[in-house]
Amino acid sequence: MKILKIIAIIALVALVGIQFIPTNRNQSDIVPITDFISTYDPPKEVANILRTSCYDCHSNNTAYPWYNKIQPVALFLEDHIEHGKEEFNFSEFGDYSDRRKKSKLKSFIRQVEQNEMPLASYTLIHQEAKISNTEKELVLNWVNKVLDSI
Repeated sequence: MKILKIIAIIALVALVGIQFIPTNRNQSDIVPITDFISTYDPPKEVANILRTSCYDCHSNNTAYPWYNKIQPVALFLEDHIEHGKEEFNFSEFGDYSDRRKKSKLKSFIRQVEQNEMPLASYTLIHQEAKISNTEKELVLNWVNKVLDSI
């Protein structure tokens, strides 16, 4: 019993201690001219779907949930967002070369078609980010038109 008490105290101290580890905030009030929506001016419905389902992890402006201030969740989110932006950053899409734009859009189409994006771990908590079949078709048809124009 004494050993469990010691383990619980150590775990509590560690949990409190990691709360002081700072994290980077992925937020900006500026929408750059290189932003995907600014560059390609999608229909309002498509833009709303992209903002709701993609932009938190794949842009330079994340709308953070309340639990982002709790460690180790904040570190997990920071890593997840950083990785998402490395793969596809809507805020910097206009700066990509045409070849990279095509590659990223093809990957986007494939992942949405195969229900790999948005991630299930994200939509579990953010129900509004789920994409219905109708929304998926709308977005994919529009993105395919953009792909053809590049």
